[in-house]
Amino acid sequence: GPAAEQLELLPTTEYRPSTAYAREAFGQRWADTDRNGCDQRNDVLRRDLRETVIKPGTHGCKVLEGTLQDPYTGGIIAFSSADPTAVQIDHIVSLSQAWDSGADQWSPERREQFANSAQNLLAVDGPTNQAKGDKNAAQWLPETAAGRCLMVKTQIQVKTDWQLTVTDRE
Repeated sequence: GPAAEQLELLPTTEYRPSTAYAREAFGQRWADTDRNGCDQRNDVLRRDLRETVIKPGTHGCKVLEGTLQDPYTGGIIAFSSADPTAVQIDHIVSLSQAWDSGADQWSPERREQFANSAQNLLAVDGPTNQAKGDKNAAQWLPETAAGRCLMVKTQIQVKTDWQLTVTDRE
């Protein structure tokens, strides 16, 4: 389909892990890059969770509670801001993978935009996100078929839109 066609058009490079990667190169964590008054983490939680409870006085921004149907495992997870590790926000194309795929050549502003791009962010099961870490689709895939499709399609779209490269294994 379209994702396979896009994948064929992405430039390929040999895997070249960089020792120069640093999270700080991608700017402020959870910035309000879309300028809606809410940080990107809470934007993603509001988008991906159901039955959300929003903290009063935060202009509809701060998510206190909600329910996630995890796209990677298919499980149902209760989110509470008292235990934010149960649900985490995944950079589908991790920042270190982006760095190794061309983001090392970007301006600091472009890297911050990428790190906070809603297109590349997804609320997921915390332990599953930890297992994925900074791996790409050639190195790690979700348990469910739907999760695998979502991750692969999104990585292809993100790498296409942000003009990043893929490895032969990807």
